Amino acid sequence: MSDKPYQNKAVIVTGASSGIGRALALRLADQGAWIALAARDAQRLNTLAEKCCRRSVKAIAVPTDVTDEAQCKALIERAMAEFGRLDMLINNAGIGATGLLEEFPNLTLFKRVMDVNFYGTVYCTYYAVKHLKLTQGRIVNISSLGGKAPLPYNTSYIASKHAVHGFSDSLRMELSRVGVSVTVICPYWVVTEFHERLMDKDGTPRGPQGRAIYSKKTMTADQCAAITLKAASKRKREVLMGPGWLAVWLRMIAPGLMDKITIEMVLKPAVRRAKKAQSKE
Repeated sequence: MSDKPYQNKAVIVTGASSGIGRALALRLADQGAWIALAARDAQRLNTLAEKCCRRSVKAIAVPTDVTDEAQCKALIERAMAEFGRLDMLINNAGIGATGLLEEFPNLTLFKRVMDVNFYGTVYCTYYAVKHLKLTQGRIVNISSLGGKAPLPYNTSYIASKHAVHGFSDSLRMELSRVGVSVTVICPYWVVTEFHERLMDKDGTPRGPQGRAIYSKKTMTADQCAAITLKAASKRKREVLMGPGWLAVWLRMIAPGLMDKITIEMVLKPAVRRAKKAQSKE
């Protein structure tokens, strides 16, 4: 296999303005890919596109709100107009909101999370499929370990990621006959802006203190991007990061025990780190 499997391949990355999406874009640029960068933050996208172009590759910024079906369609059309082909779609855009379900003032925020994480993936994929069939391309859906091993206080996020898994698994069977692969990536915690932007039940982002849940051992966005692109190049079905395989196995044989482990060994330590950081402010 070539050490640059994405050279001269046209790739769309959603959620590209920061975190895993940005890291994916930079790694793809290093491999000589042609990249369409999508997110809502136009300024960040333009800066990233310029950085990619300085690496002697084609890169365009396409400001896109993936909750808007028309904008997703326009994103695919813009990439096709620019590159003339589409080899890979990476659905990476995502948000989260935490809190007890019963304490949310209404379901507007719950629906917003579903719209970004699930329907954003569906919209982009729907309009990209016909082009990917022509190149026997790849679909890469950035999910979460939460799509396999749920957390409490995250009902909307977990529901959206479970939906992404079901959608991906069914779609994979539909497209296998035409040579289009579907890879689902399930990161554990990754050092990004995600937890800064993670909202409470009222829609207020956590802000800088959100990073307090990360430890020195937490995976970086670049490490996650490297694993993702390697898996996509090999057309893997699914990648579980962190304690993924153990979590899936325990959930199958002892779901009650897995629930307790999740609360005691994952959730509570993260809450303690966050409270400790807050007390220092």
